[in-house]
Amino acid sequence: MTDSNWSAQGEAKRQSILNAIPEIWRLKGPIPTAVEQRDVTGPYIQQFLSNREIEITESDAVDITAETTSGRWSAVEVTKAFCHRAAIAHQLVSCLHEIFFDAAIEDAIKLDAYFAEHKAPTGPLHGLPVSLKDQFHVKGVETTMGYVGWIGTFQGQHDDPRRATKESELVRELRNLGAVLYCKTSVPTTLMAGETVNNIIGYTWNPKNRLLSCGGSSGGEGALIALRGSPAGFGTDIGGSVRIPAGFNSLYGLRPSSGRVPYQSAANSADGQSTILSVIGPLAPTARSLTLLFKAVLSQQPWLHDPLALEIPWRDTIVEETRKLINQATSGTSSLAFGIMPYNGVGRIHPPIARGMKLVQQTLERLGHKVIPWNPPSHERAHDIAARTFDMDGGADFRHHFSLSGETQAKQVIVQQNGPQLSASEIAALNITKREYQKEYMDYWNSTAALTGTGRPVDGLFCPLASHAAVIPAQYESVGYTAFVNVLDYSSISIPVTFADKTVDVHGKNLSLSADYINWNYDADTYDGAPVGIQLVGRRLQEEKMLTIAEYIGEEIARDI
Repeated sequence: MTDSNWSAQGEAKRQSILNAIPEIWRLKGPIPTAVEQRDVTGPYIQQFLSNREIEITESDAVDITAETTSGRWSAVEVTKAFCHRAAIAHQLVSCLHEIFFDAAIEDAIKLDAYFAEHKAPTGPLHGLPVSLKDQFHVKGVETTMGYVGWIGTFQGQHDDPRRATKESELVRELRNLGAVLYCKTSVPTTLMAGETVNNIIGYTWNPKNRLLSCGGSSGGEGALIALRGSPAGFGTDIGGSVRIPAGFNSLYGLRPSSGRVPYQSAANSADGQSTILSVIGPLAPTARSLTLLFKAVLSQQPWLHDPLALEIPWRDTIVEETRKLINQATSGTSSLAFGIMPYNGVGRIHPPIARGMKLVQQTLERLGHKVIPWNPPSHERAHDIAARTFDMDGGADFRHHFSLSGETQAKQVIVQQNGPQLSASEIAALNITKREYQKEYMDYWNSTAALTGTGRPVDGLFCPLASHAAVIPAQYESVGYTAFVNVLDYSSISIPVTFADKTVDVHGKNLSLSADYINWNYDADTYDGAPVGIQLVGRRLQEEKMLTIAEYIGEEIARDI
């Protein structure tokens, strides 16, 4: 396919997305530039909405479901409000790949009819709009994953009958739970980038500061939810792709250990690679919204439908045990302990990240928790394991999908050109290296029991999500702060902390930030207003504990700012 052909095909798809927006919801007149209007969240996007739509869309998933499952709010009214706000969000930051509002409203009508007849909801997510990263197959809706060559196909395959009928396992479960599916969100081509850019929708911008990136690869999810065009959604994470967009958009985002959320029948890059598994996780403005979605999905017993899902239901006992420890702490008895690692020994951090880490530490100390410095096995080794894993096929999968259209890739998307492929023996050796690193890290974590004063190892680790806040395009440095979690298969949650401030995060004005691992060579003016998120890392399969702690600590951090 010639350059003009793939460009035209991408442009036609981009226009079809805009055409799917009802005329009444299309913005009139030119949209201001990022220089004229950096922040399009809050009051800016509210000007296009009614007071009732603002009330609905600025409620979190827990409050929405309290209304929809009781019948006080109709599924149709809620769905229309979020469809409208999502349509505006896309016009402001280019965050949607697929729009199927009409089908969503039809589903909402059926939900309202069910409630009217049975006086009961269909499930715990009855009437809750849920957005999806464009990896999930939805009946009658295209999946492109950012590839021009996937347009009009099923994952690049022409005339595949599954295109019209296939649904991912998670989609089936969300429908069973009563969720309303209405849009799919943008991703970087290949999914392997910390920014979101492709030849279909172009670049997805950060709603809080449109000079910056929304993150990746679940970047469209992060941008849409930041604009409250969705109360909650699902992304995927193989190197930080849920947590980075959550952190870059002042949201919570959960990276669970592999096997907790079903991945069956979702599209993916380099499908079949199993040294480091991609996992599915929710993003939302509140931690309790993550808990609602995660717990609801587990109630569907995904292990009966996905051969890689673990038979681990939601564990209330762990939540209760964690809350007891929290309650002891609030009564003055320190019972929680945390590691803190502002620097991974590889990537120096920008001043806003350093300040965010300090805010977290101050909050933990105010609450009476033990905080210990984190000196683990080298994170550079973890990053090397991740890089070798992601490149084990020499870029063959990515090159194949680019070749379907002949499209060129953005500079943020790094694809090996005819790189060497690992042999079976080399993959086996890499798996051994990973396992040995996991054991070494496990032993280090266990050793902290001698330092915490609780009789247990640390309850969690706080560290950056990236060297920088929501980043300047093409300046994303490294996924080293997030990918180590994927190598270990630990559970991790992004927690919003603060925003970059050009009057504070400036050398010479913030004398408390003087460590040699701070990189002062950054553009304070451009970064001004960028969201700063920090991640809380727990050990493998500790999702219930991490969700409980994240809700508690997130609320306390907000009080300290």
